[in-house]
Amino acid sequence: MVWRQRLSARLARQREAGLWRERLTMTPAPGSRVRDFASNDYLGLARDPRLAEAQSQGARCFGAGAGASHLVNGHLLPHQLLEERLADLTGRPRALLFSTGYMANFGTLQALCDHQTHLFQDRLNHASLLDGARLAGARSRRFHHRDLEDLERLLGRAEETGPRLVVSDGVFSMDGDMADIDGLATVCARHDAWLMIDDAHGLGVLGEHGDGCVGRRFDAEQVPVLVGTLGKALGTAGAFVAGDDLLIDTLIQFARPYIYTTAQPPGMAMATLRALDILEMEPERRRRLHEHLDHFHARAAELKLPLLASPTPIQPLLLGDSARVMRWSLALREAGFMVGAIRPPTVPQGQGRLRITLSSGHRREDIDELLERLAELLAADPEPLP
Repeated sequence: MVWRQRLSARLARQREAGLWRERLTMTPAPGSRVRDFASNDYLGLARDPRLAEAQSQGARCFGAGAGASHLVNGHLLPHQLLEERLADLTGRPRALLFSTGYMANFGTLQALCDHQTHLFQDRLNHASLLDGARLAGARSRRFHHRDLEDLERLLGRAEETGPRLVVSDGVFSMDGDMADIDGLATVCARHDAWLMIDDAHGLGVLGEHGDGCVGRRFDAEQVPVLVGTLGKALGTAGAFVAGDDLLIDTLIQFARPYIYTTAQPPGMAMATLRALDILEMEPERRRRLHEHLDHFHARAAELKLPLLASPTPIQPLLLGDSARVMRWSLALREAGFMVGAIRPPTVPQGQGRLRITLSSGHRREDIDELLERLAELLAADPEPLP
């Protein structure tokens, strides 16, 4: 009885605060078209039939599942080939697969840090990085968002004993802005600190080769720990950590989410290998995405839509109030548009927003219609935006 009362009260508070989360089962009717501006499928690869065929081939050749962890007998040829390709893409000696991005960040921080470690994180880092720091038990400090002076101050005040690790998203998933990788690497070098970058939303989208905001521009000395995910621009699922032999061997030996988890299905690894082929062979996908981005910015300025400044496919429209976020999101859904409705605690109080994401697979006319619908909602809303 106590548990039921406790959980019921907690759920009631969630509803009353306007923070209730719902799942949508996406089953479009034949001939219908849902215009998706909510997913992270930046290159339009998630539904590419070539990836589906590669996944099927992997299942036929190696089985539907890996059957065991990488360290028992679940590390199959597709996994090994994928790790080698990801290392090559990011310009690192080695890469190590994880089943999810959350597990990659958890496992890395747990393996590298202990109570003697000084850990410094950007305030807007992803939840998996913040939670990983708690799990590791490290002495953790959070510096102001993208503020190198604040980071330098915190590093300067830290005790001389104990290793130092600075952690930041590469592209911040809710604001769409980017970390100053060069500045972070310079500060870390000055204070003998390692730098860890989670480039989940940059991989495949940014960089000359789609290698992200770190990639080949910064070597393993400048950014010793590089995390990337496969379920966004590459259209599949899973994640990896890339770095030198010392890092990867440490993760294999000590990262509990790696050691005690069944390896990802081999078909998924095969599909990701195909996605990497397409990333290399079809650079026009990235060009088209950035053309869409330029057009989106130009039209939004004409319509006086107050977007947050973002050079990436993540385009947030700050609405403030959670109830307003849900009203606008529902109105867009009724018009056939899926747009992310983001509320606390994912973002700070008073910073609820629509998180619009662009893809190379979008049609220009759909982008224009979305912007026009947003302008109509803005004109009809009596309250000023924050």
